[in-house]
Amino acid sequence: MEALLTIGGSVTWAEIVQGLALAVIVSQLLGTRSNRGWAQVVFTPTFSWRDDGIKILSFWALYLTARCWLNLVNTHVPEPYLDEVFHIPQAQKYCEGRFWDWDDKITTPPGLYLLSLTYHKLRMLPECTPASLRSNNVLATLLTALLAVQCRHLIEIRAAEREGRRVPRSISSYASHTGVNIAAMPVIFFFSGLYYTDVFSALVVLVAYHNHLLRLGAGTPSLVRDIWTVLLGVAALFMRQTNVFWVVVYMGGSEAVHVLHRHVKDLHDPPLNQSGPVDWIFCAVSVAMAALRNPWRLLRQIWPHITILALFAGFVAWNGGVVLGDKSNHIATLHLPQLLYIWPFFAFFSAPLLLRSVILLFNQPFTYLQRLTGLTSRSQALIAVLHILLTTFISLLAVRYNTIIHPFTLADNRHYMFYVFRRTILRGPVVRLALVVPYTICRWLVWDQLTGTGTTPFPATPTAAVEGKDRDHDKKDNEEPPLPRQATLSASTLPPRTSTALLWLLATSLSLVTAPLVEPRYFILPWVFYRLLVPAWTSGGPDVRLGLERAWFIVINVVTICDT
Repeated sequence: MEALLTIGGSVTWAEIVQGLALAVIVSQLLGTRSNRGWAQVVFTPTFSWRDDGIKILSFWALYLTARCWLNLVNTHVPEPYLDEVFHIPQAQKYCEGRFWDWDDKITTPPGLYLLSLTYHKLRMLPECTPASLRSNNVLATLLTALLAVQCRHLIEIRAAEREGRRVPRSISSYASHTGVNIAAMPVIFFFSGLYYTDVFSALVVLVAYHNHLLRLGAGTPSLVRDIWTVLLGVAALFMRQTNVFWVVVYMGGSEAVHVLHRHVKDLHDPPLNQSGPVDWIFCAVSVAMAALRNPWRLLRQIWPHITILALFAGFVAWNGGVVLGDKSNHIATLHLPQLLYIWPFFAFFSAPLLLRSVILLFNQPFTYLQRLTGLTSRSQALIAVLHILLTTFISLLAVRYNTIIHPFTLADNRHYMFYVFRRTILRGPVVRLALVVPYTICRWLVWDQLTGTGTTPFPATPTAAVEGKDRDHDKKDNEEPPLPRQATLSASTLPPRTSTALLWLLATSLSLVTAPLVEPRYFILPWVFYRLLVPAWTSGGPDVRLGLERAWFIVINVVTICDT
């Protein structure tokens, strides 16, 4: 409570005016009417309280809350806190020009320190203090929201192009609120007040993702954009090494699928709401076979990502490992339960997004559970049962034989994971195995949100891969095919392709499965990309889940502040 009282007088009038000015600039940057990002920024001459006013208020509120949180941290914790005891002294060395004086306890590259040095030079700040270094993250939080809005807008543009619909020129309300909510996510918001790499890491990856979405437009990317892609990828790796999985595997893989779609007509890659486990296998096999048949087209598109991967491999060979320092405590270890822990994390922070599933569960409990598990028909039941049994069996094996308790998890009671492990996983092997049930339920619910409006993870009809040809053969010559369901939806409600979801799952798995330490910060980027891919609930009117999501984040952030 003392913390909340301190917040009331922690923001100066100068900071309030500065926040308003930044919010106006950001909202105007989002006024562009071009699907080429900021290539043609148009400052709108008219002002609409419904659109521009809400955007300004949202970004202004985000800036002020981040500034309040920063001022609160500086007041109560003026000295370096937690891992800041390593990052702040290292940044101060960079500010003094001592670039080769490196702390061996730091595991991540110096990207954050180089950005901080640039920030202080531009603002002509006399020295790098803990307060001035932390202040970088306030601007980074605002820019994260801006990039997230733009990325969601481009996702909707690419979805509309894919389905042959009118391309949305203006940014949707869903995209605007989604971007602000991503920046307000409690884990991101908490570290916006501390000098950690996570906020800037997410920001730089989103810049690379924005560039990637622009590359997915019509035509072959130019050489300049290819080189820019390499530079952005390297910048992302300068923030965190695990970003390689997002800029190479996820973005590079998406570009590979994109170029294959342009040249291969029979590529099996249905929308996620029309695919099940069989389609996932067919999709992977179809993409692999198409890639083998089109190697040169593929290389022309993804050579920048191959270059990034080669540079990263060279760094690992030169460094003798992935991490820079403290290698004994950060040894890459197979840790499969990480792929189970992530689902409760998503379900907790994205709880308001599950509203549609909850409503369907209460209105039609048996029907919804049948569709959620894939038990919709005899042909689907066998596949669904095998899928459930196999994933449950693998989960039990992973928990039984591969659960790792890192010493850092239990070494510091200032971390939430200390209490989570004490009250769940450390209660005994029976409890540990029983947790597979909530892991599985959370996975079903989280995956269900990716499928879109009123849809389910498994189709009610047989999979397109198995029975699509039979349906086409039975059609009469004069019978017109029914209008695809996606053609009746707005771009905001269109679900991602199956390949996109599988690439997201692959990048998430690779970024987590070798980390022995369970740390919520490691889940930030998987959650950010998941949240960007989640489509809107309804095509008409506001998505009520967005307001509930923001309120939920405010509650969590307030509880966290009061607990500090």
